[in-house]
Amino acid sequence: MNSEPRLAQSLVEPALAEAALFVESTLDALLPRTVGPEQRLLKAMRYAAIGGGKRLRGFLVLQSGRLFGVDRRALGRVAAAVECVHAYSLVHDDLPAMDNDDLRRGKPTVHREFDEATAILAGDGLLTLAFGLLAEPDAHGDPFVRCDLVARLAHVAGHAGMVGGQMIDMEFEGKMPALPEITRLQRMKTAALITYCCEAGAIMGKASQPLRSALCNYGQELGLAFQIADDLLDAEGDAEAMGKKTRKDDGRGKSTVVSVLGAERAHAQANALAAQAVRHLDLFDEKADLLRAAAEFAVTRRA
Repeated sequence: MNSEPRLAQSLVEPALAEAALFVESTLDALLPRTVGPEQRLLKAMRYAAIGGGKRLRGFLVLQSGRLFGVDRRALGRVAAAVECVHAYSLVHDDLPAMDNDDLRRGKPTVHREFDEATAILAGDGLLTLAFGLLAEPDAHGDPFVRCDLVARLAHVAGHAGMVGGQMIDMEFEGKMPALPEITRLQRMKTAALITYCCEAGAIMGKASQPLRSALCNYGQELGLAFQIADDLLDAEGDAEAMGKKTRKDDGRGKSTVVSVLGAERAHAQANALAAQAVRHLDLFDEKADLLRAAAEFAVTRRA
């Protein structure tokens, strides 16, 4: 990757910030408000989904769709749906029965701010809302495209993706899985949703299979690199800068690429994956430059 990591950050950070504002405003408009007896649930959903986070997943949806000239408002709705799924996963991961975390994005986790039952329901509400957002005509005028978006998200968020990866992660606690097993776990738990974000724009743009596959391959490598970088930040990062506890995996007996390879080799592996991700974008012109920069940003970020 580039020998000047700040170069990639200077390219992508303004675009990430702009995308984050756009996705935040879209979420604010799409997440319901009410004064009825379910108000506590909706407050918890908004608390979980709005305010904080890099919005990298939403950014990837916007940038992948930009390659094919997809309407930005429609992309914003799909990006919001992805961020709802991501927020739901964090709410449930933070619960006492899972990772038992008290802090997320610099503020109390949902079950600490509200209560465990409300947090569970808030996660449920965000997940189901996401599919509703994709199924509505505002996501795309073609119902077959909407069905494809829904089916792919169901695949990457369910037992074959995020949920299955989380189960494997729990099964591996206190054990010493081999590197291929850890890679499969991370491909499911983290990379699957990131891959969807890169594929979504191609689905909406009705792209050819080679272009769609290129973005999927980019997303796979990016997702794996991102997870290794996340594990490195957990091992080496500053808790205050990250807005959450660090060095959690050590206390839980979790094996990661970092614990298996060591920090130096893990850094090298993350950089190699990011470089591979960028090569998958060779089919695209300069419109993909921000996606190229995002791959480097993913492994050089500090939070």
